[in-house]
Amino acid sequence: MGAGPETLLGSGLQERLRGDGHRVHVKVAELPADGWHAEIQTSFELMRMLARAVREARDVNRLPIVLAGNCNTAVGTLAGLGADSTGVIWFDAHADFNTPETTTSGFLDGTAVAILTGRCWTQLAATVPDFKALPDERVCLVGTRDVDSLEGGLLDESRVAVVAPRQLRSSLRENLTAMSEHVERIYVHMDLDVLDSGVAAANEFAVSGGLTLDDMHYALSEIAHTFRISGISLTAFDPSADGDGSACKAAVSLISTAASLASQP
Repeated sequence: MGAGPETLLGSGLQERLRGDGHRVHVKVAELPADGWHAEIQTSFELMRMLARAVREARDVNRLPIVLAGNCNTAVGTLAGLGADSTGVIWFDAHADFNTPETTTSGFLDGTAVAILTGRCWTQLAATVPDFKALPDERVCLVGTRDVDSLEGGLLDESRVAVVAPRQLRSSLRENLTAMSEHVERIYVHMDLDVLDSGVAAANEFAVSGGLTLDDMHYALSEIAHTFRISGISLTAFDPSADGDGSACKAAVSLISTAASLASQP
């Protein structure tokens, strides 16, 4: 999935955004080639770098669009956007709500939303500039359908909203309205495997029963109608899983749609 961002940049994403009327500036946040030490240490260093880069973009009134391999980069993105006043719409097949005590895979990425809501890795999260944990009421998971058993228990005990794929048209608007009582600005996080695996093979974790592109465009429109979109990310695209190129095309389409909606007055 780490190859996803460069593949998207090389697939015409910048040209698509410029064709939509946007001015585009690209900044690459990466560690030195000899800078890798361990998954956790390295991931949090990338979060810190990303927090500073997103903040710089916001300071000059640009819309940050983050292309990342993993979802835990959301900690840095949120920090750069300003955790005090931002909510999160989390498009993902997975809840990413595990903690070190519940995970059976040990995959740090599966703890991303738990970090955002202050449930784990609190000491390291505190080293990310301007990061503050979000109250549960500021987070809504959309398209979630593949949840570990212990993770599901934590999610059930939380106040994080969950909109399953089959509930999208019936309950998304209601959940957005409830969130609007707490925030006016939204960070839209799109893990590409929120799409049904039959629509696009985003990565090796892709599963069936997900959203269609029409579903995503509907959801993004509803979000933009309710909130100001202050930041966007596209994560977890693995080009090696994308045999027919449909996942790449879907990613470009979703980024283009989200950026255009964010730019509307």
